[in-house]
Amino acid sequence: MPPDIILDEELARLRRVAWRMDALVYIPRTNISLGLDNILGLIPGVGDLLSLAPSVWMIHRAWKLGATAGAIAFMVTNLVADLIVGTAPILGDIFDVLYNANIRNYQLLEKNLIRQAERARTVQEPPRRSLPPQPAALLAA
Repeated sequence: MPPDIILDEELARLRRVAWRMDALVYIPRTNISLGLDNILGLIPGVGDLLSLAPSVWMIHRAWKLGATAGAIAFMVTNLVADLIVGTAPILGDIFDVLYNANIRNYQLLEKNLIRQAERARTVQEPPRRSLPPQPAALLAA
């Protein structure tokens, strides 16, 4: 299978996981979504830890797909912020609903891979320099 098809399939899989975790359903007449991350976060103590596994898996897959170190660091920061603030009762749950770390991380990965592909396209082989034409007198000597 060509690499671009494999990449497209992997990105589609990561997108599905991100949206299931953060935007499984939308609250009518709002732009607010709820996902498995929000539902699991309601379980005291272990809920936030359970929702951590798919998020860590997504970051691992991003690294395997070739995301830059800066993008991975930013994704980890998103995840840690979601985990730390999300553990606070009530306010953490509200933060979880509004922050959507998994969707942010997916979008960050997508932008990062697009930027890398654009940079790769702009790299060109330097032009070959030919020798200047030599006068016939120098060649005869």
